[in-house]
Amino acid sequence: MCTSSQIIGSLLVLSVLEIGLGVSSVAVGAVSFSLVLTEHKPQLGDSSPFLLCGVCGILCAKKKSGLVMILFSACCICGLIGGILNFQFLRALTKKSSALYSLHLASMSLACIGIGGCTLSSWLTCRLASYEQRRMFSEREHSLHHSHEMAEKRLRGIEITDLPSCPVIPPTPELPPRKLQTT
Repeated sequence: MCTSSQIIGSLLVLSVLEIGLGVSSVAVGAVSFSLVLTEHKPQLGDSSPFLLCGVCGILCAKKKSGLVMILFSACCICGLIGGILNFQFLRALTKKSSALYSLHLASMSLACIGIGGCTLSSWLTCRLASYEQRRMFSEREHSLHHSHEMAEKRLRGIEITDLPSCPVIPPTPELPPRKLQTT
């Protein structure tokens, strides 16, 4: 079973990978767009959702709050959808005879790696959220148990006669034990 620190380390590595994929994808898209402008052909440029996903992943690894984990999961899902759409767009656009074939192939490869990274990041975020939920539950249970023990110690330490507002009640004599009659 993975510990929280191993999950956070994995999320950091994946987030840095996603940022690198995002920057690479934007660079390949910019080169592709500039080459298309020289050929005077209309074409949509590549977009990369992985850059935002990577930044949210680093934020999630630093602050393990529920809201940040939900934001990161949403970014991973959007990155996953965006990567699939980007791959499908590039697959339809790519022609082997095109001068941009190698750039499109590089963009599709980056999209595939990004899709895998988003999927793995989503899974790790769910694992981290589950781990944090168990940790908070055990801390709360420990805190409740500790406060219950402290209350018992306080009650044991205070005698009835120590209370100033209570009158002193003399001890009652014990009654002799009853004997059972046998017939």
